[in-house]
Amino acid sequence: MEPYHAFLDTIVKALVDHPDDVVITETKDNFGVLLTMTVHADDMGKVLGRKGKMVTEAIRPLLTAVGYRHNAKVSLKINEPLVGKREQEVRSVDEVLDSM
Repeated sequence: MEPYHAFLDTIVKALVDHPDDVVITETKDNFGVLLTMTVHADDMGKVLGRKGKMVTEAIRPLLTAVGYRHNAKVSLKINEPLVGKREQEVRSVDEVLDSM
C-alpha cells in the first residue's frame, strides 16, 4: 500500500463509526493517482463535514501534501452511498395510479 493510500485509510477510519466499511481503491494513470473512497452511509457527514469543509479544507490538502512528498499527484473521489430516496421501491406509473 502506498503511503498516501495508508494515510487516507488511517485518517478516515479514525473519523467514522463504521471503519470496516471504508473501502479505498487506487487507480494510476498519466495524470497521477486517483483514490476512490466509499464509506458507510451514516458516516458521510463525518467525512464531508459541514458544507464539505472537512474534505475540502483538511483531508484533500493533507492528502495532496503526502502525495507530493512521494512524487505523486493524488486526487480523491468520494462515492455517494445509495440511501434514502434512491433505495425506495421502484414502481411503474400504473402501480402508483392503482394504489391511489
